[in-house]
Amino acid sequence: MTRFDSLCARVLGFLWKTSLWVLAVVLMGSASFVSAHESRPSYLALTEISSGTYEMVWKVPAKGRSAKLALSVIFSDPVEVVVPVRAGYTGGASVERSTIRCAGGLEGTTITIVGLESTLTDGLVRVQNLEGGVQTGRVSPENPAFVIQENPTSGEVARIYSVLGITHIWAGLDHLLFVACLILVAGRGRRLLATVTGFTVAHSVTLALAALDLVRIPVPPVEAVIALSIVFLAMELARSKRDSLTFRYPIAVSSSFGLLHGFGFAAVLQQIGLPQTEIPVALLFFNVGVEIGQLLFIAALFAGFAALAYVIPAFRRETFLFNGKRLAVYVIGTAASYWMVERVSGFWA
Repeated sequence: MTRFDSLCARVLGFLWKTSLWVLAVVLMGSASFVSAHESRPSYLALTEISSGTYEMVWKVPAKGRSAKLALSVIFSDPVEVVVPVRAGYTGGASVERSTIRCAGGLEGTTITIVGLESTLTDGLVRVQNLEGGVQTGRVSPENPAFVIQENPTSGEVARIYSVLGITHIWAGLDHLLFVACLILVAGRGRRLLATVTGFTVAHSVTLALAALDLVRIPVPPVEAVIALSIVFLAMELARSKRDSLTFRYPIAVSSSFGLLHGFGFAAVLQQIGLPQTEIPVALLFFNVGVEIGQLLFIAALFAGFAALAYVIPAFRRETFLFNGKRLAVYVIGTAASYWMVERVSGFWA
């Protein structure tokens, strides 16, 4: 190991230890992290409280208390505002709460998020009826409208939740970088397959437990520890000690951290809810979507590298590979350390 490698490994090790101390102090001295972490997509929740009357929560991503995205909600059927809008700001989002009434209910109504076509963000729509049945939809700049169905089919639930799983994993850069670190630790072939499978099985377990509300863990500290898990793997890769537990037992490491990442995945399902009549289908296909997104990411990494190696012969050299991996590890470790600090500071936001 060169002096430069040794220095970078020490820096990552220092960041890892410092982050652990910071997190420990915060968890012991503060209970304010129990509030939920806001999702960056816009989010519309409609909960029926009496026949045709709904509590409406409208969350829009914002930078600061005044700079929010110019988005608004339009209903295709006439809607009466029963309780005026009460606006606030929390967790990086502008939040508006009100009560509306629609004669005959919202079944068959088309909800359009106006202004979404001018952004790069998606939106989530959640509608819950009096019986507790939940419908969830995703809107996008290409398709900003969502139709509330009376009884969505199992196929429609499977499609919606699998798409939600794919988009969630692709939007979660921290999860993707963790998977990238697993690839660098495990290498290729059966060892990589077993390592990724361990991660998959583990986060599937905690995803189901948390989504079904059988286990409750506050989301903000979970996300902070997820960032720590990336710093840990980056530190191990920078040290390049092949006799460490991480390199000798990558399946155990990926499975252990997978349990933690599952709680992060579950945060999305806890927010948007599960359709009461199709819970197994929704859980299964959200998980399937996450795995599809994860496998697509792995395939994209290998395909991209193969393409570069074909076009640029220098990419095939061992020294180039070593230096490229080393640079990637340092960038990943630094980014994860920043996320750790940012997420801990967000406990009081």
